[in-house]
Amino acid sequence: MKKLLISLLIAPVLAFAAGAELHLDKAPDRAGDTAALQNGAKVFVNYCLSCHSASYMRYNRLRDIGLTEDQIRTNLLFTADKVGEPMRISMQRAEAKQWFGAAPPDLTVIARARASEFGSGSDWLYTYLRTFYRDDSRPTGWNNLVFANVGMPHALWALQGEQVMGEDHHLKLAKPGKLKPEEYDAMVADLVGFLKYMGEPVGEFRKNLGVAVLIALALLFVLSYALKREFWKDIH
Repeated sequence: MKKLLISLLIAPVLAFAAGAELHLDKAPDRAGDTAALQNGAKVFVNYCLSCHSASYMRYNRLRDIGLTEDQIRTNLLFTADKVGEPMRISMQRAEAKQWFGAAPPDLTVIARARASEFGSGSDWLYTYLRTFYRDDSRPTGWNNLVFANVGMPHALWALQGEQVMGEDHHLKLAKPGKLKPEEYDAMVADLVGFLKYMGEPVGEFRKNLGVAVLIALALLFVLSYALKREFWKDIH
């Protein structure tokens, strides 16, 4: 019983220590960059949507990032018949669990979910998607620096190339991919920006509205103070 109590007391400390060792690269901010978000949507549909759904996101919300319904229907509508449908996949969860060992998670709010764990969901996703490396001991042949023993294979390996773990415990590019490292990083930043956008499509509007409200309140304060001075001037 004594050992159990001690283990319960030190578990949070150990968890904090483990989390402190995790280094996350800063994700470039793509908020408000419609071209980057459109590219992120294209990457998501072409490389992620075959296994990962975004069932709380509808295709027609992509109009908010500057796409027309015709562009959505022609270039991105691969898993649905109508633009108003959610971004679902045809793969069943039971089948996915049998094939992969665990069903791939829905990615609609993945950035917000990771933010609750690591402080910045964008930084975690940006680092995660850039730190896959070859590991023959894993069933998929891949491992990841920030998600050790991950069950997901590296879906973007043809673009990034194949990284290996060096003797200095740093990743090295053993086989180049279709994109240069800086091009791959920019593409991942676009994808992460889109994942963040899906978690809160009205996020930028909310921030802009908040600024407008604060400005309005500041002006109202000035007018209220001027009215107060005018009302009390004869008394003082």
